Amino acid sequence: MKKLILLTPLLFFLGQYTVFAEPNSSVLPGIHFDTGGSGDTEGTAISIQLIILLTILSVAPSILLLMTSFTRIAIVLSFVRSALGTQQMPPNQVIMGLSIILTFFIMGPTFHEVNQQALKPFLAGELSQEQAAKKAAAPMKEFMAKQTRESDLKLFLEYRNTKNIDSVQEIPLTALVPAFAISELKTAFQMGFLIFVPFMIIDMIVASVLMAMGMMMVPPSLISLPFKILLFILVDGWHLVVQSLFASFK
Repeated sequence: MKKLILLTPLLFFLGQYTVFAEPNSSVLPGIHFDTGGSGDTEGTAISIQLIILLTILSVAPSILLLMTSFTRIAIVLSFVRSALGTQQMPPNQVIMGLSIILTFFIMGPTFHEVNQQALKPFLAGELSQEQAAKKAAAPMKEFMAKQTRESDLKLFLEYRNTKNIDSVQEIPLTALVPAFAISELKTAFQMGFLIFVPFMIIDMIVASVLMAMGMMMVPPSLISLPFKILLFILVDGWHLVVQSLFASFK
């Protein structure tokens, strides 16, 4: 009954609108859908190429990051923050921004070769798209091959039954990129372990002192945090970390 009372004014206004409206105002405009094919195979091919290109561009940033020094740098800087125990200091934005800047600095010579050998000739119309892609892949392959362990590369080459490779340029990117990625992960974790060791020793010393003093209710991390930050400042920790990253890519 209550619903009927509430709907009565709405029905009244709708009735008034219907009465006073113009005769053709209640007719909705027609909408036509053309589902028939035009027979233009060239236009269809271009549409498919555009869809494939947009799909590739959506995953291109992740692929490009795996082909550069970004992975190792970002993981090592994250290990530094975890070892210090400062939680969100420095923030993620700072770590990612510093990782990107250091990546461009380390990859500078490689990017310069790509620009000179592939990008500029392609923009000048001297190379086709396929030729430019091959020219651009050459410096990237050389960089990744230097940082990739033979065992990791052999793993992917054997899985694809790829044999008779005489040079770095003959290695397919489908095998080199994942091999480079897991090699970078291993190297980054090794560096992270070495970063953790001195801070772990400080935590153990502080915990032992607190136990000897009978202060079992005091969290050791609360007392050791200022000492770890002081040690990191005294040894110029950020300088040493960045210097070690630079040396690891030589």
